[in-house]
Amino acid sequence: MGAMTRRSFVGLAAVCAVGAGVGGLGTAFAQGDELLRPPGGQDERALRSACLKCDRCRSVCPTDAISLASVEDGLVSARTPKLDFHKGYCDFCGKCIQVCPTGALRSFDETREKLGVAVVQKDRCLSYFQGCNACEDSCAFGALSFSQGHPVIDGGLCNGCGQCEYECTALVYGTFAGGTRRGIVVLPPQAAAALGGTLVDGASE
Repeated sequence: MGAMTRRSFVGLAAVCAVGAGVGGLGTAFAQGDELLRPPGGQDERALRSACLKCDRCRSVCPTDAISLASVEDGLVSARTPKLDFHKGYCDFCGKCIQVCPTGALRSFDETREKLGVAVVQKDRCLSYFQGCNACEDSCAFGALSFSQGHPVIDGGLCNGCGQCEYECTALVYGTFAGGTRRGIVVLPPQAAAALGGTLVDGASE
């Protein structure tokens, strides 16, 4: 095979650049599947196609648990609603569903459906270091108990309301400076299942 000509080299470089660009866009568009959504927004495809990004659900949330997804969450998901349990927790009041003008947030039964599943992170949970029990009385659904001084999550009962994460004091006291994770985090059901349980040694920041 002869030496590559300058024209063929430029063409190959262009193809590679386009491929890299498409790959980057694909990643950007693909993100969002692991976002925690407000009640009734668990069908990602339906939410993305129906959401007007009008911000009504966020503005009406009485606990400030709803925030807006950013570009880092994926271009398609940007400015759609997501849950942030560092700011509040979901009390299933239904106001976000009521104000949604398109049905992007459908009816939701918190006794049968899940926003997510809480996961205890041993590397952040203060009960493994300082005997903390701040989250002990936070669960209204009986999914959280304490065993040998540590929180235990019943994944079957947990519906992902996020109050345990909201009550967690791991970051409040600055014990783990530089991180964003708390001792308990709520993950989408699929992500929690992928970890293989509700007690893990740690997850990404």
